[in-house]
Amino acid sequence: MSFLIAEIIVDVSTYHVDRPFDYQVPVEWVSVIELGSRVKVPFGPRNVLGFVVGLKKETDVPLNKLKAINQILDMEPVLTEEMLRMAKWLKNDTICYEIDALQVMLPSALRAKYEKMIKLQQGQQLPLEVQAIFGKRQRANFKEFERAGLLPLLKHLVAENIVTIENVVKQQGNVKEIRMVQITADQQLIEHALEQSSRAVKQRLLLQWMCQHLGEVFSPQQICDEAGVSISVLEAVIDKGAAQFIQEEVFRDPFTKEVSRTQALQLTGEQQVALKAITTAMDQQIAQTFLLHGVTGSGKTEVYLQAIQKVLEEGKEAIMLVPEISLTPQMTERFRSRFGELVAVMHSGLSVGEKYDEWRKIQQGKVKVVVGARSAIFAPFTNIGLIILDEEHESTYKQEDSPRYHARDVAIWRSEFYNCPIILGSATPALESFARAKKGVYKLLSLKHRALHQALPTVFIADMREELRQGNRSMFSQSLIEAIRLRLEKKEQMVLFLNRRGYSSFVLCRDCGTVVQCPNCDISLTYHRTTEKLKCHYCNYEEHVPQICPQCQSDHIRYFGTGTQKVEEELYKLFPEARVLRMDVDTTKHKGAHEEILETFGAGQADILLGTQMIAKGLDFPNITLVGVLSADTSLHLPDYRAAERTFQLLTQVSGRAGRHDKLGEVIIQTYTPEHYAIELAKTQEYEPFYEREMFLRRRSNYPPYYFVALIQLSHEDVMMAAEYAGRVADWLRGNLSNQVAIIGPTTASIARLQNRYRYQCLIKYKIEPNLIPVLQRLLAMYRAEWIKQGILMTVDLDPSTI
Repeated sequence: MSFLIAEIIVDVSTYHVDRPFDYQVPVEWVSVIELGSRVKVPFGPRNVLGFVVGLKKETDVPLNKLKAINQILDMEPVLTEEMLRMAKWLKNDTICYEIDALQVMLPSALRAKYEKMIKLQQGQQLPLEVQAIFGKRQRANFKEFERAGLLPLLKHLVAENIVTIENVVKQQGNVKEIRMVQITADQQLIEHALEQSSRAVKQRLLLQWMCQHLGEVFSPQQICDEAGVSISVLEAVIDKGAAQFIQEEVFRDPFTKEVSRTQALQLTGEQQVALKAITTAMDQQIAQTFLLHGVTGSGKTEVYLQAIQKVLEEGKEAIMLVPEISLTPQMTERFRSRFGELVAVMHSGLSVGEKYDEWRKIQQGKVKVVVGARSAIFAPFTNIGLIILDEEHESTYKQEDSPRYHARDVAIWRSEFYNCPIILGSATPALESFARAKKGVYKLLSLKHRALHQALPTVFIADMREELRQGNRSMFSQSLIEAIRLRLEKKEQMVLFLNRRGYSSFVLCRDCGTVVQCPNCDISLTYHRTTEKLKCHYCNYEEHVPQICPQCQSDHIRYFGTGTQKVEEELYKLFPEARVLRMDVDTTKHKGAHEEILETFGAGQADILLGTQMIAKGLDFPNITLVGVLSADTSLHLPDYRAAERTFQLLTQVSGRAGRHDKLGEVIIQTYTPEHYAIELAKTQEYEPFYEREMFLRRRSNYPPYYFVALIQLSHEDVMMAAEYAGRVADWLRGNLSNQVAIIGPTTASIARLQNRYRYQCLIKYKIEPNLIPVLQRLLAMYRAEWIKQGILMTVDLDPSTI
């Protein structure tokens, strides 16, 4: 007798089980089981979820010790063969558990508890044994077919579309259904009901209407409106057998408003050249990576839209990634107005059920374009023709938890799998990306002029040191105050950008200099005016604002720094007539908040949009003529080798919000270091001079893109334990890696204590080190086998976004 053996990755994230386990497939399921399906298997004393990653005829495990699969959860696999291969690549590339790589590709609804239901399609003839299970019901539990040994027959019925399978998720991710009415297809039943209703005029009227719609399905309200009867009349007719109530599945709609269709715009010469290069790669079916470097307002989005149009004409699919959830509504609207119902959206702002429905729409081929944040790169398409990363320089494309993937790397892997092009678009590309384009690894496409040939905004640098000398202690320079006043008179709109949230940065005692700190983390608490509380943005600790200093009992305690709430308050003092909208983490907590704020601003119901990083890019409103950057230095002096690059990117992006249409734009950047090259070059939006200057400094300091870096971080509740094991790591790495590799550390992390754990880190710098991955895997094996028992936590990040 021949056996079928399934190789299963079990849902247990530990080092010892990070490999496939062999399980016997029961004979009755041999024709049912497929790669990528989820199963339940016995593992130790319990049943766990698992993924089928291989099927074979032989095993090294003695047959008497081979356990059998308990349950098959999917008749149609949730993971494609491509995804199984991608998980193995992710496991090696990010040094994570394979189960984590598999789980990250699925919506959370499929990771929750669920029940599998079989739904009968209307008007289908069923085999007797299946009829016995359904009886008069429209739905039956999958377990009933399993117990009756009917899985092979069920698979055939699914293939013939006689029945469909639903994952009914308990608590979250349920299939959404509405009550509908199906009119009988049997004319005799209607005639019989007419005989019974000889005196009921309304019932006869309804039955006569039903004669014209035999077998059709309507909502109860629709029937009542069209036939001119009440719901009680409809229920009476249903009781006589002329129709029946049925449950019909509907997809949740994550879109809150209708959009009007738009047509493709006339491209500029630069846009045509860029589009031609991309479509040529599509025609040749080659996996080419394009870096679309275009100044703000140069029409990159129109190039994306027309490239996707070509993809759809060829019957293929496209993935469009944006870095921020706040950009998704505007971008989704532009895509829906061009491609209609073919667009799905995926980002963290959706409910569990909405994410599940969008994922199923993609899997079932009901949509062809996905717009979303980082996780949308795993959209379960099977015929991808193009992948786009807009604002490719953004750090939000990097996942900070395991698996620590970068969406760009996953996109390139998928483009090679499907032999399709990928577009990385940005006005300020990451230095690594621009360096690759210069070397010919990526193909550089340039858009040097704005699409409507508008001038770039004029940029004025306000030296806040000079303002202080002249006695201006306000957070607004005189030039910004005058510019705001002028725009209010002209009824034009403006954007004020501040790189933080809350009311003030910290609370400080002016007598003894004490800054109120978080008791769990080495970081100052942030003052929030609305709740009159101090909050830690790392561990969520909060406390009431002290009236006296906790150290010296002085009452000279003051708020320092500037937060969005404080700016809003100051704006109302200076310009009481101004209508201000604040957009930061605190005002966008509830669902749909980003969209509401942007819609209100777009409708001209506010004069000033005040916000944090989420307003710095992607926004496109015709009436914005002024952008004010209140504190350009915030990100400039962080202890990070990318600080100058990120400041330049941020200032260039936020400057690009002004003057995008027919009105001239102006930008005022307030700074205490106007002579810094990142600020000087952001003023003229000159990317290449900045690139050359920054690359010179990176080369001198041995930082990316000249070197690769990997970060190993350890933490423990005891500072001495954390320091000791960090020292062990550094010594072990020096003994196992080549002399070409620089090991820096151990040093304390930039935030030395977080959630009561002390943090130390080691930085690895290297150019070529073939042994790096195997050495790090051995280090992780040591950690997982022994160190973790001592309470040590260790993470390895091969491409850290911050160090």
